[in-house]
Amino acid sequence: DEEEDYMSDLFIKQDVRPGLPMVRRGKEAIQKEEKQKEANEKTRQKSIKEEEKERRDLVLKSALGNENKGFALLQKMGYKSGQALGKSGEGIVEPIPLNIKTGRSGLGHDELKKRKAEEKLENYRQKLHMKKQANEQAADQFRIRFKTKQEERKMEGDLRKSQRACQQLDMQKDIDAPKETWFWIEPEEEDKKDEEDKEDECTSSDLSVSEKLHILTAYLREEHFYCIWCGTTYEDSEDLSSNCPGDSAADHD
Repeated sequence: DEEEDYMSDLFIKQDVRPGLPMVRRGKEAIQKEEKQKEANEKTRQKSIKEEEKERRDLVLKSALGNENKGFALLQKMGYKSGQALGKSGEGIVEPIPLNIKTGRSGLGHDELKKRKAEEKLENYRQKLHMKKQANEQAADQFRIRFKTKQEERKMEGDLRKSQRACQQLDMQKDIDAPKETWFWIEPEEEDKKDEEDKEDECTSSDLSVSEKLHILTAYLREEHFYCIWCGTTYEDSEDLSSNCPGDSAADHD
């Protein structure tokens, strides 16, 4: 190589910024590596599968000629290139495509895999459907329980209203004790009783709220000619039966 002339224009025009030689060397290394890859690709020997694929693709892209015995027989029977098969031309135009199997799995494996995937998807859908039904049933049961509780609270309020009316009407008739212990509202603060008395009281009032309300309503109508739904005391049973719609809230509604 000729010695560089440090006073020449070529040397003076060179970029001497710090770090630039390192960047230049990096670019040169990358270019060298890419050239080496291209050279390796050109010199690399193709595998048997790659060569078979290239030959197959080349044959499939080329149309059949007269050297093909099957095509020659079709031409003798009147077939022309690009014409559909069949007497009236209702058949196919292009040959049936090849479905080349590249994997090592046995015949029918793909169909089995597909069927299992469909079964798994169907099971998942069934689980979602069952879960949805369970949620809907739970919501219906919650609404029923909520409605039942509301009705029970309403009946409890009607029972307390009937007990207060019964106590007031009985006292007006100088009745000192209720016909049944639960006909009157029990005082909030009672004197302490023995445990045996409490047990007897519990066993004597095993009736439900609706049963108590029905019995007490009938007692008020028969004894005092009073209807809790109307809030009215009638003169006698005839006046009650003729002017009061019935003996329940549903009748008055």
